[in-house]
Amino acid sequence: MKWFVGLGNPGKQYEHTRHNIGFMALDRFADKHGIAITQSKCKGLLGEGHVAGHKVYLLKPMTYMNLSGESIRAFMDYYKAPIEDLVVVYDDLDTAFGSIRLRYQGSAGGHNGIKSAIQHLGTQTFNRIRMGISRPAPGSDIAGYVLHAFSKEEFGRLPEVLDKTSEAMEHLLTNPFEKTMAKFNG
Repeated sequence: MKWFVGLGNPGKQYEHTRHNIGFMALDRFADKHGIAITQSKCKGLLGEGHVAGHKVYLLKPMTYMNLSGESIRAFMDYYKAPIEDLVVVYDDLDTAFGSIRLRYQGSAGGHNGIKSAIQHLGTQTFNRIRMGISRPAPGSDIAGYVLHAFSKEEFGRLPEVLDKTSEAMEHLLTNPFEKTMAKFNG
């Protein structure tokens, strides 16, 4: 079993924003594998299916970004899901747009969704796929930047980024995290 949690904010006004790239990645993976993320469960929207012979759960917390850990914890407790099988997919300001970085531990780095996950999981050690959204120009409002839609150029490249993330998710189903890191980081 593997459970992927994509971070984002519910609601139409956030649908195409940088902060919702985690939701977009789960949607791309779900579409590719015929999984419907429609069950209202564990303070989120949940989908389940089988991919590459493995049971897969896809969770999109509906708690808003700053409370994402509540949904992650609710899923973990309800399904008795091992933290080792968790992969959190989210936006990262410190990674260039178009790149993804896999990590298995670390601080929140200022990301409130990850801060909430760490708080509710009681550890900084869990698998992550960080999707680059790049930093705004110096002096720009970070909150405004992450809650704003992608630029026209970025939006044009977004399908390629979502496909790369989906490929990394697929790779994690049949390979150790370290091997997937080596393949997709850089």
